[in-house]
Amino acid sequence: QHEVGKPLRNCYSLPGFDFAYGLYVKRRDGGVPEAIGHWDTVKPRKSKRIMPRDFITMNRGAADAGCTTARDFGLYYKFMDIRLKDEPKFPKPWVPNIPPGMTFGRPARPSTPIFDLLQHRYKELWMERQRARTVVQDMGKKQLEVRENRTTFLRTHRPPAKEESFWHPERFEKVRSTGTPHHSPSHGHSQHSWALQA
Repeated sequence: QHEVGKPLRNCYSLPGFDFAYGLYVKRRDGGVPEAIGHWDTVKPRKSKRIMPRDFITMNRGAADAGCTTARDFGLYYKFMDIRLKDEPKFPKPWVPNIPPGMTFGRPARPSTPIFDLLQHRYKELWMERQRARTVVQDMGKKQLEVRENRTTFLRTHRPPAKEESFWHPERFEKVRSTGTPHHSPSHGHSQHSWALQA
């Protein structure tokens, strides 16, 4: 029979105080004292890694032993099983041999004297260096020589005037300057005969 003035209950009644929720594992379940007193950890398994064969060393040994055929090499691999060495992935870092009393870094700069600051000594040194640098630059500009080319050389060393040569070949030396006998009718028979003899 339903209770008067109260809503209907659509839930189940809870179990007693000694009820444990969840799955009970008898081997591990010991409550808080068991968790505090015995820390259950999984121990890592140590599995031996099988390294691949070192065929370079085995081939060298088989060649030294006199193996020539594939069967001989196979028998040598079977009885002389040489494996690669298990080298670590990360090599051991190099540790320098440093003495225990060594101090790293650079030594500290000596303190700046306050007396030089008050007298502007650093400004005077800087001005002297600038003056010396200016003098050196001026001397370098004065000593700088212009590279001489053909144009400047011809300006200072003019070539001598070319003298006209009156040289003639030897075959033209016998010819006399008699004018033009073909166009001059005044020349006589003697001139004509002399020209033929020449």
